[in-house]
Amino acid sequence: MNCLAVDEVSKSFGEKILFQNISFGLDIGQKAALIARNGIGKSSLLNIICGLDTPDSGSVTIRKDLYMAYLPQNPEFPPYATVIEVLLASDNTLIRTVRQYELALVRLRMAETPENQRCFEDCMAEMDRLNAWDFESQMMEILGRFHIDKINQPCCELSGGMRKKLALAKTLIEEVDVLILDEPTNHLDIEMIEWLEDYLTREKLSLLLVTHDRYFLDSVCDTIFELENGYLYKYNGNYAYYLEKKAEREYNQSAELEKTRGIYRQELEWMRQSPQARTSKAKARIEAFYELKEKSSVRLAPKPAELQVKTQRVGNKILELNNICKSYGDQKLVDDFSHVFKRGEKVGIVGRNGIGKTTLMQMISGEIRPDKGRVVKGQTIAFGHFSQEGIHPPDEKRIVEIVKEVAEVIPLGDGREMSASQFLFHFGFNYDTQYNYYHNLSGGERRKLSLLITLMQNPNFLLLDEPTNDLDIYTLNVLEDFLIHFAGCVMFISHDRFFLDKIADHIFVFEGEGKIKDFYGSYSVYRRQKDRSDAILRKKRAMEKPKKEISRPKTEIIKLSYKENIEFEELEKEIPVLELEKAALLDKMNSGNGSGDDLRRWSVRFAEIESVIEEKTLRWLELSERSGS
Repeated sequence: MNCLAVDEVSKSFGEKILFQNISFGLDIGQKAALIARNGIGKSSLLNIICGLDTPDSGSVTIRKDLYMAYLPQNPEFPPYATVIEVLLASDNTLIRTVRQYELALVRLRMAETPENQRCFEDCMAEMDRLNAWDFESQMMEILGRFHIDKINQPCCELSGGMRKKLALAKTLIEEVDVLILDEPTNHLDIEMIEWLEDYLTREKLSLLLVTHDRYFLDSVCDTIFELENGYLYKYNGNYAYYLEKKAEREYNQSAELEKTRGIYRQELEWMRQSPQARTSKAKARIEAFYELKEKSSVRLAPKPAELQVKTQRVGNKILELNNICKSYGDQKLVDDFSHVFKRGEKVGIVGRNGIGKTTLMQMISGEIRPDKGRVVKGQTIAFGHFSQEGIHPPDEKRIVEIVKEVAEVIPLGDGREMSASQFLFHFGFNYDTQYNYYHNLSGGERRKLSLLITLMQNPNFLLLDEPTNDLDIYTLNVLEDFLIHFAGCVMFISHDRFFLDKIADHIFVFEGEGKIKDFYGSYSVYRRQKDRSDAILRKKRAMEKPKKEISRPKTEIIKLSYKENIEFEELEKEIPVLELEKAALLDKMNSGNGSGDDLRRWSVRFAEIESVIEEKTLRWLELSERSGS
């Protein structure tokens, strides 16, 4: 049964048609994602569904007995409203009841009149009826997950990222039936994203969201709607299913188009013979020819070719970080960190928000100086730095003009050249869009343009701070392909787990108190190993925790079998040997010697050894506990 239905909806801005005659429905309990390129109108469609904008034609129907909440891409709040006032400003029956109870309690404390006492008792009865007493604890849990702890802070003092988190927290605490989310993972660190992923997976609600996070899509959504070339395609499955079926659809479309063009060429020969439409059969054939002509003129979206931009020559010395430290007041962000970058190295940076990731990147780029230590840059290194703020060109400038101010021609790695217009087209700006004014661009298109300007400046060391935010999946795939073939070094901050796994050779993990762990392997491998390590640590703590002496019947202790004794002895020998091999590999990787292939081989072996050590240690702990050692 549908909880909302979109029927023949169209929307355009001036001459630009965003979508036309779009129809789809969202069933009760269905969790769907809307996928489209930047600038196609995803946010506009969500605004129309939520009644914040009107369509040019068509209608949206929402069941009246269901409560809906919406998270916009750029939420706005009254500037002088506090965080708690925003959270409790809702027409939701539960929240309205809690708000009335809090107000009645304040009035009763101010004056214990019979009227105030009666009002307070009525509110208590309503709280009982709705089981609303747990609301505050649930609200505080969600706020804690998003690190929102200053509930009396005015919204005007919040950063853009904190406003987005506050808006997301507000939608989650309202206990709605239908949830509409526009880029919910933006400004969230990986820990928050994984919690939100788990929360939405287990909650019984209907969900329609726009997101570029492919792991998030795969875990949460059971339906994908794709808006492409004016058509809406539906895929009844998660993101992995969508990729498979989309490839099938594109193959079938290509084969059908080729067949249509073959028939069109035959009919064109017949038309050139100037047939006289004397019979109804000839007239019908001429009419069919023009329909065939229209079908054969359809252009399928071209698949982007491999693109490798020419980089400046890189010398032997690239970049060295020697015992760098940085603090702000009592907050230690980077503490005694060292690393020697090698040619072609690609490093991902992960950690919770506000822990110092951007600070490290700013020290490398020279924007700020470390308190201690040195950043030694090679003479040939040319940084390309993409910051979260992006560029701010005049609104009245056209896109192609902005890009041509940087470079009219981009040299490629194979000796060819690409014009600024062709470069824009490769990253999803079609030739019509290129002559659009900057102020007409969507948020995703603005970030994409800023990123392209960074890439085309011929750098040999890219510093990218959250490059995936607001980008559509098509652009992410193109960017990933570009970075994989980029000959220089890449260092990037990202909370996109798919992007991290695909690009990074190793990751810098910010653990807090200025400590940075250099993990040689993908983020997914790191996460699995961390989960195993945490499980081992919890088991150790449980074993070390003193137990109260209680009288109980004596039970027989299950001793180790002969085979288990042999296994226990072998583990005591194997674990130290593996630790030595791990230490030796770490020395090799940090020595600065070895080729790129050597580094990859060492890092794979290092990850394998870490995994084996943790498995054997867990088994050793289990046998040790039973043996009484």
